[in-house]
Amino acid sequence: MTAFPKSAAEVTIPWLETRLRASGALGEGRITGLEYVSIGTGQVGDTARFTLSYDRDGAGPATVAAKFASSDATSRSTAGMFGLYAKEVNFYRELAPKIDVRTPQVFGSELNEDGTDFILVFEDLGPCRGGNQLTGCTIEDARHGVRQAAALHAPTWNAPWLGDAPWLQPRPGTQEQMIALYPQAQAIFRERYADTLEPEMMAVCEALNDMVQAYFTRTSPDYSVTHGDFRLDNMLFDVRGGADPVAVVDWQTTGAGCPMIDLGYFLGCGIGDAVRRPHEDELLDLYCEEMTRRGVPLTRADIWDRYRVGALHGVSTAVFSAAFVVRTDRGDQNFLSMARNSCGLCLDHDSIGALKRLTETV
Repeated sequence: MTAFPKSAAEVTIPWLETRLRASGALGEGRITGLEYVSIGTGQVGDTARFTLSYDRDGAGPATVAAKFASSDATSRSTAGMFGLYAKEVNFYRELAPKIDVRTPQVFGSELNEDGTDFILVFEDLGPCRGGNQLTGCTIEDARHGVRQAAALHAPTWNAPWLGDAPWLQPRPGTQEQMIALYPQAQAIFRERYADTLEPEMMAVCEALNDMVQAYFTRTSPDYSVTHGDFRLDNMLFDVRGGADPVAVVDWQTTGAGCPMIDLGYFLGCGIGDAVRRPHEDELLDLYCEEMTRRGVPLTRADIWDRYRVGALHGVSTAVFSAAFVVRTDRGDQNFLSMARNSCGLCLDHDSIGALKRLTETV
C-alpha cells in the first residue's frame, strides 16, 4: 500500500497536488505553498483546514479540509476496533455520490489495511455555521436536519444491497463486544456523572443497561443506511456562505440499521427538549412527508414505536462514548447534554417501556 500522510503536519505539496489534480480540482497550475490550522471538536478524528497558494490565480481551491485518525491512542483504538475509519472512507467512496444528502466533495482518500489510519481530503464548506450540541439550534435548523435524514433513508430504504456491502456490516463479534463492554461503560458513566446527571435520567441509563442484551439484539422490519451519530455537532449550516442550507459530515458510524435510530437520536439528543417539545409533531410529520415524497409512504403511526426506541440510541451513545474515547472538558459537557436530551425524550414517551414491548413481540 502506498504511504500517505497520517497527520496534517505530514501533508506535503507534491502529495496534495497529485490528489487535487487526479480529482479534477486542479488543472495545469502548481501549488506553491500550504499552511494548516486544526478545526473541529471531533473526539475520534482530527481535522485541519489547509490554505493553498498557486503559481497562477484561480488554479485550484483556496482552501481544503482534511481528516485523519485521532492522535489520541484510546480514541484511535476504539475507532479501529469498530471499523469507524473504514466506514467513513467507504461512505464517501461508494455512497455519497449516489444520494441527495449534502456532503463535502472528496478530492482524495486513503485507508490502511487494518483500518487504524486514514486520510480524507475534501472541499472546505466554509464559510458556514457549525452545529453545536451545547447551544442547540433553531426550529429551522431542525427542519433542515430532518429533511437530510429523509434524503439518506428514502433512497436506501430496504435496498437489496444493504446486506451485501461489506463496509456497512459491523465487524464480526461487534455485537458481542458491545454487550460485553456496555456494563463497564455504564459503571464508568455512573461514577463520573452520578452527581451531575439528574437521578431520573440516570435511572433511564441504568434501565437500558439492565436490558442491554435485548437492546443490542433487537431487529427491525425496515432497514436503511443510517448515519449513526446524527446530531448538531455533525452538521454545518449555511454552507459555502449560504449556497446550501445544511451539510452532514462525520460518517464514521454509518451502518445498515433501523432508520428510526437517526430520527430518535436527532430529535432526542440532537436538538433538545426546548426545541423538540413544542415542535415534535411538526418534525415527525415533516419526516413522513419527505419520505413519502421520495417514494417511501409513511405516517406517524408507522414510525411511532420505533422512534421511541430510537431515542435510546442517544443514551447508549453517550454512555459508551464517555467511557471509551479520550476525556475532555467539552466531551464531558457534550455527553451530559446528549444524555439529558435523550433521556428527556425517553421519559416523555416511555422509551424503556417501548423497548420491552418491542422485544416481547419479536
